[in-house]
Amino acid sequence: MSNISLAENNIVHQQEIRIEVDWVFGLKVALAVSACFFFIYVNGIMLFTLRSKSTFRESSRYILFAHMLFNDSVQLLTSVLLYIFAVAYLHIVRAVCAVIVIMSSTTFYSSPLNLALMSLERYIAICFPLRHSEIVTPKRTILAVCVVWFFGSINQATDVIGILITDPSFFLTTVFCTRENMLKTKWQVDMKIAITSIYFVAVGVILLYTYVAIMLEARSVSSDRASATKARNTVLLHAVQLGLCLMSFLYGVIEALLARMTVSVFIHLRYLNFVVLLILPRCLSPLIYGLRDESFRPLFKYYFTCSSKKVRPISNRKKSKP
Repeated sequence: MSNISLAENNIVHQQEIRIEVDWVFGLKVALAVSACFFFIYVNGIMLFTLRSKSTFRESSRYILFAHMLFNDSVQLLTSVLLYIFAVAYLHIVRAVCAVIVIMSSTTFYSSPLNLALMSLERYIAICFPLRHSEIVTPKRTILAVCVVWFFGSINQATDVIGILITDPSFFLTTVFCTRENMLKTKWQVDMKIAITSIYFVAVGVILLYTYVAIMLEARSVSSDRASATKARNTVLLHAVQLGLCLMSFLYGVIEALLARMTVSVFIHLRYLNFVVLLILPRCLSPLIYGLRDESFRPLFKYYFTCSSKKVRPISNRKKSKP
């Protein structure tokens, strides 16, 4: 029933756009799209910063951070493309739509899995400091990232293979590109819900375990309490990031509920739903994580301001303080 209401609201919304160009609507679209591309640009500067120093390139912690930046940038790009298709009511070939939806879904699933890796890396660094360099190597980290992409794409690969076997011509027709229009059968929806639930529960357990383990280690007399406390706060930040990812999962559910409202209310709340649940988490999460890093922050500011300010080493800045 909610799908029918959503379709009806979409048709009425399309007719309103064709009759009259609303400047408020255009402003909202411009703000959403420009915000996405601005933060993609910021993520690009961060990635360039991580590539500029061998210390960052050879550290597993920063490799995982770079993967988070790349993953969220792809997620932002695919989300804004789907949003543009939605507001313009473009019909494209299902094969092209499938590529965009697959990349969007894969990066969505990869986000919490990457957070689990980042938390495990901090757990090993604090609880097993003498074996950290032996266990967490750059090669193993890259291999772990590949495993994340494998598990992140399982659901989408299953959908594509199943459709190719049952109805190969499905991808040759044109369609209004949305995630829902790429789901052909009920088992695909059920599988998507099951995989999402399993991933988020598993990542939640990993974050809880690493947080408790690091907290206990921080209370140990023989441990470096400052480093342990910082690592504990990092894991806590990952838990907040996981909550932001979970908010994105609720986007489709909330939009289905909004579809039961009147058209005018639906249009405005749908925009708010898109910005708050899909765009905002992907914009803020990498920025907060990157700016709190004392080694990364000065160099990022240096490149972000187009080298307009001279960056001094952290040790020199500390010495200059009264």
